[in-house]
Amino acid sequence: MARIAVIGAGMGAMAAAARLAVAGHRVAVYERTETYGGAVRRFERDGFSFDTGPGLLPLPAVYRDLFVKTGKEPLEACVELVQVDPSACHVFADGTRAALPNASRAGVVAALDRALGADAGRRWGDFLVRAREAWDRTRRPLLEEPLWPNWQVLAEREPYPAVPHRRLLRTRRAGTLAEVGARELRDARLAALLESHALAHGLDPRTAPAAAAVLPYMEHAFGTWYVRGGLRELARAVYERCRARKVEFHFGAEVAGVVEKDGRAAGVRLADGTVAEADFVVAGTAPGTLERLTGGTAPRGAGEVPARAGAAGRLTVLLALRGGRPADAPHRTVVHTRDREGELDALFGPASALPADPTVTVLRPGDPALVPDAGHEAVTLTSVVPARSDGGPAGPQAWERHAERMVTAAGRAVPDLRDRLLWQEVRTPADVAEATGAAGGAVPAPALAAAGGRLLHPSNRTRVEGLFTVGGWAHPGGGLPHAGMSGALVAGLIVEGPDFRGSR
Repeated sequence: MARIAVIGAGMGAMAAAARLAVAGHRVAVYERTETYGGAVRRFERDGFSFDTGPGLLPLPAVYRDLFVKTGKEPLEACVELVQVDPSACHVFADGTRAALPNASRAGVVAALDRALGADAGRRWGDFLVRAREAWDRTRRPLLEEPLWPNWQVLAEREPYPAVPHRRLLRTRRAGTLAEVGARELRDARLAALLESHALAHGLDPRTAPAAAAVLPYMEHAFGTWYVRGGLRELARAVYERCRARKVEFHFGAEVAGVVEKDGRAAGVRLADGTVAEADFVVAGTAPGTLERLTGGTAPRGAGEVPARAGAAGRLTVLLALRGGRPADAPHRTVVHTRDREGELDALFGPASALPADPTVTVLRPGDPALVPDAGHEAVTLTSVVPARSDGGPAGPQAWERHAERMVTAAGRAVPDLRDRLLWQEVRTPADVAEATGAAGGAVPAPALAAAGGRLLHPSNRTRVEGLFTVGGWAHPGGGLPHAGMSGALVAGLIVEGPDFRGSR
């Protein structure tokens, strides 16, 4: 039985802790804040409750596997999963609306034909077939196996297939997701639908590789799910599973450094000077924090894998509304910007500014647990913003002004929004930074192939023997499913050793 110190109580860190404890190890988690879950937090006021991190769960199979492997009670015995249908309603720049069924390719094709005109659905359906090919080529190396030592194969090879040109006797390969939209979808609304999946992860579709096609494919193939009571309930369930497996949690315990002995991780040093000895250390921290804790020792691959592309942040606006939620209101609506180039230039240009007309995701869960009574509604708005804590050159007031733009945009999906508003709460990247320790409140994106490796994440193994990294800033990257996968990979590397080749 080994002693294992886990730094941070984020979702990936807890997933690793539970698996390691089941394998017979003594696991202790040290969390600098007073609660668990990382970015998966909750805000409560006046009987209203809101998720302040992710609001929906893709690929629930990752957490089903975690619960199967760590105890007798399956995931569904610990939380109530609800399939969201439609998966999303899209409000495009020209006012067109399209409600897309959950996990139904045929249903999505039919819905797009009805909303956007004949042949739109076919083009999207053909795209999903090619996206599946990219998924099949990258699923194991990117999600289920430790990062390959020869990661350059993933970096150089574009898994999205070349498409035959109808008029020319040749094929051509799209280099970016935006090129896929322009060449293959040939409809500004379909292109906006495609690109919104990259933007939601803080990626510029004009530079994101065509391999990013796996992002919409995962949603369409595996569905989108909601956890009754909010995603914080998933964090609670994972925490309780850890406690049931005898994982020790120490909250308010900030780690000041990783202790090394004979070139190997030997424990952690807390801010109060206490040293907790360990045979292995698992760090669920942002890259800058890990470098500080190790005195500048970078994770393995940081000197080889190109520097990770800068992540974006999120601005979240929590709205308490009078009046109940209409029964036919979609759970999720994506209100697309009416100035696509302007939004992308603002977010990803040299100045990293707040766009004048943002794309906004509107979540209306319709969950009685989130409101004081049936005569009220809790609505959450999110928008991608630059990762910074101060709101930019205009100062913190810039966040409030951008929140107003988001409310205005959301009014295209909820026409009586302002009339029903009781109060609103704005959660900025500074709040994300406080919860996760990530500089500027940056939110990591999932790992993607191609693009020269700039969208890969560092290996779960580091240059320090016995020190591993877990969570969104390590392989295979950000998002709830990927964090859970990182926990499985780290547990496998520790339990089975360096010969571990991934889940089966």
